[in-house]
Amino acid sequence: MTAFLLVVAAVPAAAASGAALRVLTFNIHSGIGMDGRLDLARTAGVITGSRADVVGLQEVDVHWSARSGYADQAAELARRTGMELFFAPIYDKDPEPGRAERRRYGVAVLSRFPIRRAVNHTITRLSTVDATPLGPMPGFAEAELEVCGRVLRFFVTHLDHRPDPAVRTTQVGDMLRVLGPGVLAGDLNAGPSAAELRPLFDKLPPTGVDGATFPADAPDRRLDYVLSTLAPVTTRIPVERVASDHRPVLATVQLP
Repeated sequence: MTAFLLVVAAVPAAAASGAALRVLTFNIHSGIGMDGRLDLARTAGVITGSRADVVGLQEVDVHWSARSGYADQAAELARRTGMELFFAPIYDKDPEPGRAERRRYGVAVLSRFPIRRAVNHTITRLSTVDATPLGPMPGFAEAELEVCGRVLRFFVTHLDHRPDPAVRTTQVGDMLRVLGPGVLAGDLNAGPSAAELRPLFDKLPPTGVDGATFPADAPDRRLDYVLSTLAPVTTRIPVERVASDHRPVLATVQLP
């Protein structure tokens, strides 16, 4: 499975002082808002408006289908935000008839700091596209960022959405075999009290999980998190009701 690393810029944000890092996680719903309108400029506006240094994105289309105009959303968001990009596809499909581009869908990292190394790890998935059995698939992104002369490991994930927690339980175990000191951003598709997330929270303790993130127009559950082995972490949920079906989560992570 191919992943993509794109260097657009390496402009340190305010966090370059070494004091803190602003981290955003955002399930962008392929740029389609609660109003049913595709508007990637609006998506980019949420990211830039957050003044995040590092961003984890989920549900990113790259030439995927007509729903997103066959656009390379990852590259377009990198261009609009002036950030470096690592795109980690979950799905990588043959082109549709009459088109040349491979169809990809997955997660992405945007960073104002240089991305020195990136890996698209596999975790267990039950495909939502193919009638395939449970098995390992890519889409668990890791990027090593150069922050103030140090390396920060930044991970992005998107866990299974089904009510049955069995797949998420296995996915958490898969992630724990990869995770190390650093920051994890993602749509975990489960609430803070979910038993399947407990082993993950034992390693990366959650903070500020009282707010809800889904659905964006009237959120009643928490699905999205920024977790870190670095302490302390403060989080807030920007009031964004339209740009996606999820609200973003913005965290401030103190650097050691």
